[in-house]
Amino acid sequence: MAVLQLRGIAKHFGAIEALKGVDMTLRAGEVLGLMGDNGAGKSTLVKIIAGNFPPSAGEILIDGEPQLFHEPKDAREKGIEVVYQDLALCDNLTAAENVFLGRELWRQLGPLRILDYRRMYDRAAELFKELKSETRPRDLVKMMSGGQRQAIAIARTRLSEARFVLMDEPTAAISVRQVVEVLELIRRLRDSGIGVILISHRMPDVFAVSDRVMVLRRGTKVADKPVGETSPEEVTGLITGAIQAA
Repeated sequence: MAVLQLRGIAKHFGAIEALKGVDMTLRAGEVLGLMGDNGAGKSTLVKIIAGNFPPSAGEILIDGEPQLFHEPKDAREKGIEVVYQDLALCDNLTAAENVFLGRELWRQLGPLRILDYRRMYDRAAELFKELKSETRPRDLVKMMSGGQRQAIAIARTRLSEARFVLMDEPTAAISVRQVVEVLELIRRLRDSGIGVILISHRMPDVFAVSDRVMVLRRGTKVADKPVGETSPEEVTGLITGAIQAA
């Protein structure tokens, strides 16, 4: 049974119709590859799910219950987390400090309230161990590879016990070895029962980890198929319009 559903999602920006009646489902422990050319509506769809702005029409359901998100905080409270392409990390802070950024742990020392670094370092270490990442809590982010930075962003979603994670181009602009590391992180999210929406232009990555692939073109869903029932060639045709629908 789908735990996250979109029904008839549409979005207008004035005269511009960014999304046109899009339906989508996501199950627990499933990876959905979301593909489409620039301007296809992928980012708009993700921002609606994440609570950045409301749809012009349609509804979002979690466990069959309609939801109304006024801001990203509302979506996070329902277990939806987003890992954006820029990751939003602070290079001058440690890995652990980035994991807890905005969610810091505190302790009382007499009349003073101070940051509890030991608890944050210990919890971050646990999260990195769960993800089987070599990222170390006390290392500065500015010294880290692209794969380690992704591990920090993913650990942050684990901190909040997310049910769904939306990942925007997680393998863009990183080395081949780091791509392998990030794809393994996605598999671990899936294996722990978390639903993942993977937004990517990289066909091999989508086919390597996704259970299904969904294609948007000019705001319309033109395909939603198990990866075993399609091919990179068909998906390319759907993205470009050489194939109208599948």
